[in-house]
Amino acid sequence: MQRRKSLSPQISKHKTMNMSNAPTTSSQRKNAVKNALHPTESISAVDITALPPNPTNMPHAKLDEPSGGGESSSSSISKMGLAVLILLAFQNCSKNLLLRFVMKEHPQFLTSAAVIGVEFVKLILCLLYVFFVEKQPLYSTVVFIRQDRRNTLLMGVPAALYSIQMTLEYLALGNLDAAVFSVLVQTKLLATAGCAVLILRKQIKKVQLISLVLLTVGVMLCNMKDYKGNGAGRRLAEVDKEMDTTKGIIATLSIAACSGFASVYTEKVIKAKRNIGQKEDEELPLQQNGQELKTAVQYGLVYTQVQLAFVSLVIMGFYCAVMELDEIMAKGLWYGFNFPAYVSIFVSAIGGLTVAAVLKYADAVLKGYATAISVILTGVMSMILFGTKLNILYFLGIGNVICAVLLYSSTDLDRLLC
Repeated sequence: MQRRKSLSPQISKHKTMNMSNAPTTSSQRKNAVKNALHPTESISAVDITALPPNPTNMPHAKLDEPSGGGESSSSSISKMGLAVLILLAFQNCSKNLLLRFVMKEHPQFLTSAAVIGVEFVKLILCLLYVFFVEKQPLYSTVVFIRQDRRNTLLMGVPAALYSIQMTLEYLALGNLDAAVFSVLVQTKLLATAGCAVLILRKQIKKVQLISLVLLTVGVMLCNMKDYKGNGAGRRLAEVDKEMDTTKGIIATLSIAACSGFASVYTEKVIKAKRNIGQKEDEELPLQQNGQELKTAVQYGLVYTQVQLAFVSLVIMGFYCAVMELDEIMAKGLWYGFNFPAYVSIFVSAIGGLTVAAVLKYADAVLKGYATAISVILTGVMSMILFGTKLNILYFLGIGNVICAVLLYSSTDLDRLLC
């Protein structure tokens, strides 16, 4: 009885306040009904300090990450994709010029050793990123490879193809002029599109097919300058007599086929996690010095590159042990390397990471556009560094490439193939 009496003044007071706040006019009654049907419109009037605390079984939302596929998320991804595409274009330009400079003297070093060097440098860069940027122990990469054994085995296919591709690049640039190589290697665009249709089960839009044709024609026009006009005789005089053109053409076409298949296959493996609903962030138990550590490790680009580099080193190590062991034991693994050769290894290692970033934040066919732009940049740098004269065909090719890029930009930026 005493409790009911003590509560009665509060109840009467609450009723008095409700009666005083009750709507008296028709407009107020309409607003009250509207607020009842749409409570989110009046949420600003609620005192957030009076809300109950967040339950322990519900995670807190991150302030720096959008909760859904909002506009800010898509814009940030577009900026990241544009950044890696520009980086890939400049990297390809410098790599082509540097590799041609190295291989025109026909050095005696082992190309398999160069591929091992590229993969080793790439592995070191990935481990440094894990330790210094992501603040994760290096053993987390070992745990990732062990727990992701299935994808590690699947990565053997693109790892082997990328190793073969890098080996063929040294062979092609040692037997072909840079202009011929840069034209023939652009057939990787058609190979990538064909593999996307066969492997990813997607169809190419007509406007995208037109852009691919324009891009190929534009790149060819940009490189026909070396074989037209008054410079033809001078060009033929500079051809190395030791070059085997047939061998270089076969190597370049093989590069295009390997690149197209490996790019689409890698894109399928990397982005398959999103399709099956696997979380990007996952807690991994890390065994280190007998202690179990739980670290939130992001299964992203860097861990996938560790997988690729590890598998590539295993494959190329096995190849060298079987095919070139006697020569390595006699001369050493790094016999015949000079400073430009070492620089080319570092540039190629950065290129592997950049290509993987393009596959992560853009798509496989868009990588071909960045490569095509790098061909134009190679022509410009040749004009600046070596005094190469540009003719009307070069500028017509630039127009074709720009039209191709504009056609592609008019489609959905989030997905090239529909």
